[in-house]
Amino acid sequence: MHGSATPLSASAWLLVLLCAVSGAYCLLRARRADRRARGMAAGEAVMGFGMAAMAVPSGTGPWGPQILLAVCCGASLHALWLLRGGVHHAHHLVGTLSMVYMAVAMTAGSGHGHGQAGLPVVTGLLLLYYAGYVLLGGARLVTAGGVLPVPAGDGGPGAARPGAGGTGAGGTGELVRACRLAMATGMLAMLLGV
Repeated sequence: MHGSATPLSASAWLLVLLCAVSGAYCLLRARRADRRARGMAAGEAVMGFGMAAMAVPSGTGPWGPQILLAVCCGASLHALWLLRGGVHHAHHLVGTLSMVYMAVAMTAGSGHGHGQAGLPVVTGLLLLYYAGYVLLGGARLVTAGGVLPVPAGDGGPGAARPGAGGTGAGGTGELVRACRLAMATGMLAMLLGV
């Protein structure tokens, strides 16, 4: 997606903003998290910022893709390290490897004077993975959380708020899910450009 001339540059900048905000939220979450959850949140922050950099519609010069490739490889090593904690970290590894794949495609495309140079089979498999993740994650997010009970005789501000469940006050669990869903949607959009 990076460096390609698209007529939808406004949507590309919206994707940059979405990924950057997701990365910033994950960074804040990493600062407040306990030691066990800090690594996962920091990895998601790197992924969000890396995706934001990849989604920038204008070129960053001939050095841009190589720097992105190095950062994405580092993020993949971090995700591989997180796998020690369990298979539930596998999505993070798939995400970072997807970023490495897109960075390699950008690097190969920039050397030949044209756009992306991805392999259709790999791109297709990643598109299927992320489409499934987005659909399943969206369904889980919609059904997540409960409804707070309405105090007797009050239909005011405390009345049945959907999505108020989750961990912590204000549905933090749902916010984390929404952040991951936003990044997966961004990855799906960027893979469409490979």
